[in-house]
Amino acid sequence: MAGNTSMNENERGIFRLHGITGMLIATALLLSILGTLTYFAIQVQQREAQNFYKINQELDGLKANSSDNNKHYILVGKNKDK
Repeated sequence: MAGNTSMNENERGIFRLHGITGMLIATALLLSILGTLTYFAIQVQQREAQNFYKINQELDGLKANSSDNNKHYILVGKNKDK
């Protein structure tokens, strides 16, 4: 029968892709993604820790959610050109 979706006893397997093997592959994939994102986050944090800034004294013109707020701080750290 072509439309039969029931599984026979000889078709089941604990080590098939939908069993333990699939779970191990999914776990390994998720852990590798987590490791990669953690590595890149640490790299960005180390790079930006050297890129500190100083705030101007006149803070009267600050507005919430304004793109002009970047005029109120000056980059002092190593990465001034980036």
